[in-house]
Amino acid sequence: MLEKITLEPQALATASIIWLHGLGADGHDFVPIAEELGLLQVRYIFPHAPVRPISLNNGYPMRGWYDIFGLGLDSQQDEAGIRAMQSEIETLVQDEIARGIPAERILLAGFSQGGAMALQTALRYPHKLAGVLALSTYLPLKPTLATEKHAANQATPIFMAHGTDDSVILPATAAISRDVLRDNGYALEWHTYDMPHSVCAEEIDDIRQFLQRVLS
Repeated sequence: MLEKITLEPQALATASIIWLHGLGADGHDFVPIAEELGLLQVRYIFPHAPVRPISLNNGYPMRGWYDIFGLGLDSQQDEAGIRAMQSEIETLVQDEIARGIPAERILLAGFSQGGAMALQTALRYPHKLAGVLALSTYLPLKPTLATEKHAANQATPIFMAHGTDDSVILPATAAISRDVLRDNGYALEWHTYDMPHSVCAEEIDDIRQFLQRVLS
């Protein structure tokens, strides 16, 4: 079971956002942004990824949803690690359903590696979710999507955003993921911002509008 931070709203929660941090960060990373969004009746869940050796960083252990061998388009992917964490995130969704939040009121959000996990999990989940926030990220396991995607989330709103100066996950890498999603029939919102591998104020405003719309 993943350790997590839970941010409860002042009013009764009627929706939940499960927000996944990037490589080497932890669940605290996006708590300030959640508070800045000012959404009422939304419960935020910020899980901590397990600590694991990361091959890209010479095997140095850090929090990561899965191992990273490289950031190139042809780099090997840690399929076993990705699928194991998909199962853990699905459990977090089930926990929220058990607490009285319907699946269609639960949104998966993530930054960088966390965004990859949000896409991986949501598109295969067998019950309709409220939406996906995929920030400064890419689509993992692209070749398996066409056969593994679930019809329940074929029309689920996806907000995908990337920095034009991102030197970690290159804009071209994100654009290829965007195109694969569109080729698979997903009507995603695509946003770019003049920023590196980070989040900016304009993006937060756009995220707020997206969340208000899909959780209204």
